[in-house]
Amino acid sequence: AYPTLFAKTVVAQYPALSGKEELAKDQYYYQSLLSTLLAMNPLPLITDNEKCYQSAVCHAMLSGKTGYVGHKRNSADCENKKYFFGECCDYGNDDPVEIVLSLLIDENVPSLGHRKILLGKYTSAGVSIQPHKTYRYNTVLDFFY
Repeated sequence: AYPTLFAKTVVAQYPALSGKEELAKDQYYYQSLLSTLLAMNPLPLITDNEKCYQSAVCHAMLSGKTGYVGHKRNSADCENKKYFFGECCDYGNDDPVEIVLSLLIDENVPSLGHRKILLGKYTSAGVSIQPHKTYRYNTVLDFFY
């Protein structure tokens, strides 16, 4: 809702507060996020979506139990519950701010696909954070128009 304020507060302080000072020197991923947010107009708030939530829960739970990393639904049940137009998956974080900033910075993802989804025109979403066999935690965010 307030991209400029978010950039000047949360994002600007993130490298120092997270102990990831090297991010502030990153000329592509971190700096491009700051530039993008400072140039953005506010977006409408995203509302909750029960079908997206059920989709995210199924994928996060199964991925966590099996140690899977990726977007493919590996069971008929999860394939039947699949409901999204955009999806982001994060591994290793359980703090919401860490999850969002990890996806927004999108380090080592040349397409910046997660950032584009999070800053896109989606109107609703479902989110699930679950234990993960390999990464301790995994988060699935499923978005819909």
